[in-house]
Amino acid sequence: MKKSGGSQDQPASALISQRIAELGDWRGETLARMRKLIKAAVPDVVEEWKWMGTPVWSRDGIICTGESYKKIVKLTFAKGASLQDPAHLFNSSLDGNTRRAIDIQEGEKVDESAFKALVRQAVALNRSKAKPPKKKAKS
Repeated sequence: MKKSGGSQDQPASALISQRIAELGDWRGETLARMRKLIKAAVPDVVEEWKWMGTPVWSRDGIICTGESYKKIVKLTFAKGASLQDPAHLFNSSLDGNTRRAIDIQEGEKVDESAFKALVRQAVALNRSKAKPPKKKAKS
């Protein structure tokens, strides 16, 4: 996987694994489970480590970030407001114009198929908005 802002030249995937291990409780288990679902939905996902220690999953742009707090694990979708969410997974950051988040509390289960569909939809949106490569000028 891609290195991005990692410390000590460690790949981002190693830093994310280290964060999961450091949490050592339900938050680590939850973050690991959601990471596995993201990778299942988008096998060529790029893992990044940004903003002083935030796991980020990208494909043609940011899909989502994974943050852990005392009482929740938060998955924030960068363009979540533009995504269809028929299963109503988004339960946080609902007032913003761009982002949407899923806050997961201890013991809470997320609908795996709906989550993977949301991840795939985020990638499709990223690809639809990706800038085409610049054409080289003929000499």
